[in-house]
Amino acid sequence: MTAHRRTICVVEDDAAIRRGLVDSLAFAGYAVIECADGPTARRALLGAAIDLALLDVVLPGMDALEFLPTLRAARPTLPVIFVTARGTEEDRVRGLQGGADDYVLKPFSATELLARVEAVLRRSAERPLDVAGLRVPGGSVDLARREVRLDGLPPRPLTEREAGVLAYLARVGGRPVARQELLERVWGLDPRGIDTRTIDMTIARLREKLADPGDAPRVVLTLRGKGYMLGDGAEVLPS
Repeated sequence: MTAHRRTICVVEDDAAIRRGLVDSLAFAGYAVIECADGPTARRALLGAAIDLALLDVVLPGMDALEFLPTLRAARPTLPVIFVTARGTEEDRVRGLQGGADDYVLKPFSATELLARVEAVLRRSAERPLDVAGLRVPGGSVDLARREVRLDGLPPRPLTEREAGVLAYLARVGGRPVARQELLERVWGLDPRGIDTRTIDMTIARLREKLADPGDAPRVVLTLRGKGYMLGDGAEVLPS
């Protein structure tokens, strides 16, 4: 079993530049999702399982500087690097103040870009947890302490994986998460060839601790053929 490859979303409308970025990142060992226009980029950035975004500032159908606050609100800890020829001081300041982690000006070398990507990923790993816990029917979940606290009952401890599943479902903004994605993101494993029943068993234990019955769950929902997601019985408490 090997740890999953980090995935980078490359958003660039120039086909030649995009191919160069994708090839350099793939050669360095990253998995890559590529987008050439605003609508495709929005879907990937807000919904795909990615570890970092490389964004051209001006795209067909999207100004990345204007989109950044939306992205930051939805995914506050996602590392973002702007890659652009628009290098005025005003643009750089606007991007960095809006929450970008770095700003790379074209033209650039593959070596420089990869060094910046690695530096931003290292820094992002040190960011504090962006989800403090959940409010659930009859109580709450403290993710830092890894505890479920239901009214009238002693605290119920969560394992690291159980807390990790809840935190990940909370971070992804209400979309279904496949079992394979949970294996990659929470367990840190390559899901190929691994029996995903370990995910189902973890969810079953979680529901028991949350008093969230499997036949009518409100906190952790099962979507047939799609995976799991948080239901309307869970309110995310940001840190």
